[in-house]
Parts: sequence; structure tokens; C-alpha cells
Amino acid sequence: MKPSESDLGRNDKMANERTPLITTVTVGPVRRRYPHQTVRRFCTIALGSSLIALFITFLVSVVFAPSHSTHRGWPGHGNHLSFDELKDILLNTPSSDRAAEWSKYYTSGPHLAGKNLSQAEWTRDRWNEWGIKSDIVAYETYINYPVDHRLALLEKSKSDSPDVGTWRVAFEATLEEDVLEEDPTTQLEESIPTFHGYSASGNVTGSFVYVNYGTYWDFEDLVKANVSLEGKIAVARYGGIFRGLKVKRAQELGMVGAVLFTDPGDDGKITEENGYDTYPNGPARHASSVQRGSVQFISIAPGDPTTPGYPSKPGVPRAPVNGSIPSIPSLPISYAEALPILKALNGLGPRAKDFGEYWTINNGLGYKGVEYNVGPSPDNVVLNLYNEQEYTITPQWDVIGIINGTIPDEVIVVGNHRDAWIAGGAGDPNSGSAVINEAIRSFGQALEKGWKPLRTIVFASWDGEEYGLIGSTEWVEEYLPWLSATNVAYLNVDVGVRSPVFEAYAAPLLHKLLYEVTALVQSPNQTVKGQTVRDLWDGRIGTMGSGSDFTAFQDFAGVPSLDMGFGGEYEDSPVYHYHSNYDSFHWMSEFGDPGFVYHRTMTQILNLAIAKLAETPLIPLNATDYAVALKEYVEKVDARLESSQTKHSTEKDMFEFRARAVGSGVKGDPDQFKEILGHLYYIVGEFKKAAIELDAKSEELAKKANEHIPWWKWISKLKLFHEIRATNTKYKKLERAFLHPLGLDGRPWFKHVVFAPGVWTGYAGAVFPGLVESIDNNDYENATKWVWIINDRIAAAIETIR
Repeated sequence: MKPSESDLGRNDKMANERTPLITTVTVGPVRRRYPHQTVRRFCTIALGSSLIALFITFLVSVVFAPSHSTHRGWPGHGNHLSFDELKDILLNTPSSDRAAEWSKYYTSGPHLAGKNLSQAEWTRDRWNEWGIKSDIVAYETYINYPVDHRLALLEKSKSDSPDVGTWRVAFEATLEEDVLEEDPTTQLEESIPTFHGYSASGNVTGSFVYVNYGTYWDFEDLVKANVSLEGKIAVARYGGIFRGLKVKRAQELGMVGAVLFTDPGDDGKITEENGYDTYPNGPARHASSVQRGSVQFISIAPGDPTTPGYPSKPGVPRAPVNGSIPSIPSLPISYAEALPILKALNGLGPRAKDFGEYWTINNGLGYKGVEYNVGPSPDNVVLNLYNEQEYTITPQWDVIGIINGTIPDEVIVVGNHRDAWIAGGAGDPNSGSAVINEAIRSFGQALEKGWKPLRTIVFASWDGEEYGLIGSTEWVEEYLPWLSATNVAYLNVDVGVRSPVFEAYAAPLLHKLLYEVTALVQSPNQTVKGQTVRDLWDGRIGTMGSGSDFTAFQDFAGVPSLDMGFGGEYEDSPVYHYHSNYDSFHWMSEFGDPGFVYHRTMTQILNLAIAKLAETPLIPLNATDYAVALKEYVEKVDARLESSQTKHSTEKDMFEFRARAVGSGVKGDPDQFKEILGHLYYIVGEFKKAAIELDAKSEELAKKANEHIPWWKWISKLKLFHEIRATNTKYKKLERAFLHPLGLDGRPWFKHVVFAPGVWTGYAGAVFPGLVESIDNNDYENATKWVWIINDRIAAAIETIR
């Protein structure tokens, strides 16, 4: 009902056209949704602002960072040096004089494994001084030290002698190397006795037999000739195969001891017989030179034999050493002290020439009256071999230095071992120690100028390599998960310099890198101005085997590895006194590397290899080279089936053949196996297709990374970084794809299906080891198993890089 005018007049407080239609009503305060709403609002604003700022910072670093021929512009990475500026530092900083200084320090006293803490601390302190944060990592390892030894040739009077039945000492070995007036290292009072690492203690007396190089087939020849071995002492020459495997085979055949000597015939042209003066007056071998060394069964497993597969830390369980190290005693001697023993066999038993060419190659003591009869010696002419060793668990010390990079999950590891069998070790290993020191000093100079690597670089000075690659193996076993996730490559320099001849062993992924960096370094020995190391190097890259610290990286962790140095030989090379007191600073200064110029050159090569791996946006690995190598390896297996291998083009081939085991009987069908082997050709072909695609993609991305991308194409730049990371991850994981979790037959520590040391060579690398060992044993059933294992691993590699 409409109100009347009188009603409006009576109530002037009624709403009109100027009053709100809704009356104000007093209400209670608004209830807060959260108890700390103000704080939450502040935090939300702060977090949002931070994220925006972080995103803007990221875009600025990506979009507005200057383009460069290396990695400037990588997200989160700032650098004050171009790659060319870094290269200049790495080529110009190394010094021959400084390398000589480091060599002289390391070779000035004994530094046996587990007895070189002062050197470890000195090394750590120098690295820290040069700007590389470094520390010592210790392991509790099982090793031996010499206590006492004796080697004597005993003769019993004949029946017609008045002294019948009486033994006399016909010859007592000194088991020492001569002190030389010209060589201060040989005059040190704290010299290390001649002995074998991991040799068994024992006192044995018996007839003796000359067993040539002590290869598997040398022993087979003796067995077939009905030469009695059981209860005898083996007299073997060094060379051909790893010394520990000579002792292993002698032990398996019932022999009770082993004596190892160096025959100068293996020194080639540079011998006393050929008119060359012996050291220190000339380049030939000194007659009293003795090769010490380990006799661990290194092709079964390296590292501490009591902790196979896990690090030797305090309190860990210890495995028995049976099957890992010898149970019979052994001693190394010089050829001067081998002469009376070998001459005692003259006219006894077959002569070496009766066994064919393998027994007469490099026989170098004929001019000294040795006829190379094998014996055995009669019962009245025996050797007494006494060897007392102290076995203990003792610390060993690795020195680890780190330069942190921008990308945390891409890491380069560089290593050399520090320990030596002797007070010297100017070639093995301390030429490499001097090189590593100069490399670290070079990178320290770059750090001072504001450089930071794209990838992290880890430097290592290993202990215990000489006994059985202990320091590196224990470290890899401890840090295996991290290495598997991050390690791009391992670079090893053991003998950095002992001659002017460059040589290298590498996984195929690293072949291209090796050719590139050697072509960038000038050779000290230029017959034509401007010649590089690559110009004078024959370009051969050996297969990865064992015998140095790359083994755990390559064969156990699946990290592509490289071992390099000026350690090759030429016709007129001065004889290198391996593991002898004469591997001294004096020998290096006079014969090995006068002026230490090759030490500097080796440092330059190493520096550039590290820089390329650590700095280039695309990891400089090449998968196609791997595919090419795999096809060659399959062809070698095929040839092994077809050829009787009666002729050998090189001594290396001969020793590889002579080191093959002998099967007891044929298992399986060889013809059927040959058909199955054909599957490897197919899968390798498929791998090559994927490898070519990966390398092509890498080259394409490398070109894009060097191009300037305008700021408004920031999405393209982000996409490029993503593609580079994905490609690098494929390269990083490729080598790991060739690991077989169960390992090789009879030696499960070795996981790689492509590379391992030969089971009866030790040092030399074998390709497809599980497969070729089965073929050598005439076990084609097991060989078939290995064809499919290899096939699966190559298929996994294809999936990794696609």
C-alpha cells in the first residue's frame, strides 16, 4: 500500500531519495580465515617475489649472457676467461725446471706403498698452495713388507768324492743392485730390498727348471715333453705376460717356488753384447739391475685382496686371500746372478731350441755361456729359496684435489700413483707425478685469473698402485654410486716420460680427443719446424687391459679411460731399468729426458685433454669410433675361429697366443656357434647407426652453441641447453651400458663385456674376454652364452644413446 503524505510528514526520519535503501546495521568483527593471516600474506608475497627474481636472473643469465666459442652463457655459469685464453695458460705455464724439481723431490727417498705419508702430506700441501682444495683419503689395506731373503745354488759331492753326501754352496746371490758412484739414488742407506709384493713366505729347496717366459703354453710345452715340474723351483725370464701369472701357473702345476730374472736379449739392439756400454756409462742395462714388482693375480681382481668389491675401511670383513695371491715363495734377481743358475743347467734336459722358435726368441745370454737347457737339475744340484715377508694391515693414503665446476653431475677424474718399489722411480711413477703437479699448478694459475670450469675436475695421487692398483681401486669401490652418476672420463698418467716416443691406450670413445690434443702441442723433437706430437706419433692406440690405475674405472665402474705417456721405444732407445734402483733421477736426467723437456710436453697434452673434457659444451666423446672398434673386435673373434695362429706379425701377438689356456675337450658345436656369432655383426651394425646419429646431433648442437642467439629467442636458448644436457648424458652413460652385473666367468670383479686384461696375460687387454676365453677352452656352449650377453649389452647401449 502506498503511504499517504500525512504519514510522510509525521516521520521525517523515513528514507527518501537521498537516503540509502539499506539501513546500516552494527555487526561483529569479520572472522579471520587463518590465525596468522598477515604473516601468511607476507610470506606469500616474499616467496612470489623471490621466484620472480630467480626466474628473471635465470633469463638474464641465459638470454643476455655473451655468446662465446666455449660455454659462456651456460645457466648459472660466469667465466672471466675464453677458451683460447685458458689454452694459453695451460700451454705456457708448465715448466721443465719445475718438473725436474718435483721429480727430484719424489725420487729423493723410499716411498713404498703405506710408507709414504710425508710425501702424501707434501703433495696435498703443494696442491692447496696452488689453489686446488685437497685432502688425504686413507684405506686400511692388507700388504706385505720384506724381512729377509736368500737364494743359493747348492751342490752335493758325487759318490766318488771323499766328501760324499756333503752339501756346499756353489753360488750365493747377493740379491742386491750395485752401488754406483755416479748415481746418488743407489747410495741411499734406506734402500728397499729386492722382493715381490704379495709373495708368500717360505723356505724351499729343490731341483730347478728353466721355464722360458713362463706363459701358459711354455708350461704346456714342458708338460708335453715330460719334463718333471712337481716339487721343483721355476726359473723364468721376465716379459711377455704379467709376472704374477708366471708364479700362478707354476703353483698350479705343483712347483714350490719361482725365481724371475731379466734377460738382456729382451732389450733389443741396446745390449752389452752389441757393444754398448752399460749404465751409468752408456744406455745398456746394468748387469745387476733387478725388476721388483707385485705377483698378485691381477687378472682375477685388483685392489686389496681381502676386500674384493668393497673399500678397505676399518672394521670391514676380510675375505681369505686364497686364489688371489701366490702360496709359493718367489724372488726377483738380476741377470748377473741368474748366470750361475742357468749355466748349472747346461747339458741337462732339452734345449730351448728343441721347443721351437718361441723358446729361442730374444735369448741374450748365449755370449755369457748359457746354453738355455731347461733341466731339471739333478738331485745333487738344487736351489735354496728363502723368503720371509711380514703381512700386515696398514694405512695407505690417496691425495684428492677438487676444482668444483658449474655442472655438479659431470666430473672428470685425473690420476697418477705416487708409490714406488724403490727410492727412485723417476720414470715409474714419478715422471707422471711431476706431470700431474705441473698440470695442477697450471690450472691453479687459471683459477687465479677468475676461471671456473664448466665440469668438476678431480685430481688424484694414488697410493699402493704397485702392489695391485690398491689406492685407486678402493677409492672407486667406495665412491662407485657417485662415479656412476657423474664420471665422464678418467685420464691416467703413470709413466709420463721415459723416452721421446708417445704411446696411449684408451677406450674408443676417447680416441678422437687424443688425436685432437696431440695435434695442438708442439713436439720437442722437430725435424720439420712446427711438427706436433701428433705428427711424430704413429697414431696407434692400444686396447685397455690392466697394470695401472685406469683398471677400476674402465673395467669395474664403466668409465671411459685413457692412459698415456712418452713411454714407447725406438731402435736406439736407452734401456729403461723398470722397477730398479737405476730408474733414478740421474738416469732420467742423462738418458730418459735430458732437460725434462718431454715432462713439459706431456703436461701440455694432459692440460688440453682436461680442458676440452671440462670446458666444451658438448662432451668431446665419439660413439662412432666405438662402433668401428666393436666391428673390428667381432672380426678378430671370427679370425680366431678360422686361423691356427701358427705365425704372428708381432711379439705382442705371439705372447697373446702363448698365453691362451688349453681346453680339456670340445663342448658344443663349433659350426653352430659360428652361425650364432653372426648376430653380433647385426647388433653392432645397429649400434653404429645410433652412434652416427648421436655424433651428428652432437656436432649440430656444438655449432649452435657457438652461435649468437638473440635475447628475444630465449625459448630457443633454453631448448638448446636442454638438448645439450640430454646429449651429454647419453655420452656419459654409454660406457656403463657395457657392464655385466655378474661379471666375467671365474673373475666376477671384472664387469665390462668388451674390455678386460687377458686372464693369462695380465697387462695386455683382451676384447670380448668372456667370449674369447670360452673359445680358447673349446667350450662353445659357454661361448654361445657370451654371444647373447654381449648382444644384450650392445642393445642396452643402443637404447642409452637413442
